[in-house]
Amino acid sequence: MVISVCLYCCVSLKQRNHTTMATLLIFLPLILLISLPVSISQTSSSNAGDCNGIFITYVYTSGFPIPPNVSTSNSNNQAYNFRSNLTILNNSPDELKSWRVFVGFQHRELLVSASHAVLADGTTLPGDVGNGTVFAGFPMTDLKSAIQTAGDVNQMQARIELVGTQYGVASPAVPLPSSISLANDGFLCSPSTSQGDRTQVCCLKDSNAKSNITIHEEIQPRQKGDLTIMFDVTSSSESNYWAQVTISNNDNTSRLDNWKLSWEWMRDEFIYSMRGAYPTVVDTGDCIFGKQGGYYKGMDFSKAFNCEKKPTIIDLPLEKTNDTTLGMVPFCCRNGTILPPFMDASKSKSAFVMQVYKMSPDLNISAIHPPQNWKINGTYSPGYVCGPPVRVSSSLFPNPAGLSSDTAAVASWQVICNISSSTLKKPKCCVSFSAFFNDSVVPCNTCACGCSNANPSNVCSASEPALLLPSEALLVPFDNRTEMAKDFNKRRDLPNPLPCGDNCGVSINWHLLSDFRGGWTARITLFNWGDTNIVDWFAAVHLDKAIQGFEKGYSFNGTIMPDTNNTIFMQGFSGLNYLLAERRGDNPRKDPPVPGTQQSVISFTKKTTPGIDVGAGDGFPSKVYFNGEECSLPVILPSGSNHGVPLASSAFSLLLTMLVLMVLQLSLWLEI
Repeated sequence: MVISVCLYCCVSLKQRNHTTMATLLIFLPLILLISLPVSISQTSSSNAGDCNGIFITYVYTSGFPIPPNVSTSNSNNQAYNFRSNLTILNNSPDELKSWRVFVGFQHRELLVSASHAVLADGTTLPGDVGNGTVFAGFPMTDLKSAIQTAGDVNQMQARIELVGTQYGVASPAVPLPSSISLANDGFLCSPSTSQGDRTQVCCLKDSNAKSNITIHEEIQPRQKGDLTIMFDVTSSSESNYWAQVTISNNDNTSRLDNWKLSWEWMRDEFIYSMRGAYPTVVDTGDCIFGKQGGYYKGMDFSKAFNCEKKPTIIDLPLEKTNDTTLGMVPFCCRNGTILPPFMDASKSKSAFVMQVYKMSPDLNISAIHPPQNWKINGTYSPGYVCGPPVRVSSSLFPNPAGLSSDTAAVASWQVICNISSSTLKKPKCCVSFSAFFNDSVVPCNTCACGCSNANPSNVCSASEPALLLPSEALLVPFDNRTEMAKDFNKRRDLPNPLPCGDNCGVSINWHLLSDFRGGWTARITLFNWGDTNIVDWFAAVHLDKAIQGFEKGYSFNGTIMPDTNNTIFMQGFSGLNYLLAERRGDNPRKDPPVPGTQQSVISFTKKTTPGIDVGAGDGFPSKVYFNGEECSLPVILPSGSNHGVPLASSAFSLLLTMLVLMVLQLSLWLEI
């Protein structure tokens, strides 16, 4: 308008004297300079003022290149810092509830921080937003109208400061998004416009409009893993939802005992109630003194189960299975024991349900975000490494009314956990080798399950190899074997100090019992040196060259594992599937403690394994697992396989068998 007036003045000057005209031409630039900022300011404010809905602006403020520096020919891969402001202003007559805004990032952006907002899909920062993302207000989720606040912009507007990394857009170019829009239903947005360092859009209320922005995760195919955890949401409301968590063991040689499951809530959720499991700590202090208590003012938090950001969950004991308050969940309440599916498929799962309360900005029926950073471990279990939860097709559950149809979960996520290959973890079991052609036993390795320096008076060498032992030494604790070992090795120079023990809670003896033209036999003996009974035990033995000749296990249930060509899976028969704990000797003043034992003979044929050399190593296992733990194996084998059968060998076999039978009979007598 100012420019038009000045032009009109200049045209009028043609009819006046040249002096007056020269004077006006001198002051014209000054007039324009003064009026220009006012004109720009009025244009900017009028754009927001002309929008009687939700006015959204994205303004790029600064940026600079960051390492690593790339060549000019590869400039598209040069990384740059960027800082921007996202502003949402409510000019509509009504309050905007749970606002959500889509920003169409298009330069491979990695968002590092966002003030006063979170990513609506639950992604934690830093996060990849290069294909666009939806922001949700936090902690200010709602924007009041000017009418409600007498024009208080602080309550009408949310301003989010964004910091991140983008690729390929160098100054003076500006890395603006391809588009921005309101992601709430009930609003119709015009196409966004960009100019200079700014992108803006106006969204007007339209009750029939549905947002075409989806924040739901893409459904992924289900994956296989050593262990899987399903997070199934079975019902949902605006403020809370019920979820079932199911842990499934898919590995045939591993188990969990006394499992502990933990995760991390990312959006201030808390557990109000549970069935089938229980938190290790019932603590609601974080809710009472936190934002949860401020929002749910009428809630009785004394009834809540846990408000920790990182809760740890444990299984319930067996007697709670049919408890109407805490139990009544399929696959629950087994003291945290999860067996291999090959051993018992019905006991290879564990499950529980929980009621989860949500916080802003997720107070709507469809806003469900699974927890992150899942971890699981147990007493007898390998180490697991778990991935993030992945959205999968909804799980199906039997109809609660008993009908033949299935009921689908509201939403399902899958967590894949695989056994860690870390070699830092110490074994919990060890193996000794013996054979009919040698009267000595190759014992478990020195410090096979670790050595402790807690007792300075117990001086021993952790580096010296273990001494060969007589067969009868296998039935006494290591501390009572010293004199036996010294006497058995009296013809050789003994190290000083003597080797340390194996320190294993369970030891296994593998003994070659016989080797003849048509076949061979072995005997496996389990020793429990711990103070607790081991229920539902199992062992897996790898025999790389002999497995095809396996015939039968006599006192154990032995089976070749499917999908393998080298593993025998063994477990006790029904009623004999427990390994008793170590007990005191008959005369504790004289007799050493006695381990719990189980023993069986295993037979093999040579018809299907021609050329097998049993005594030279083919008859000894290359790996042994007990209750899912890989056991430590000796580094040498019994020698003398080419000497024929010495007289001492038959005495060794008979002696060890008689001793084990005596221990078993005495244990049964004591139980009676």
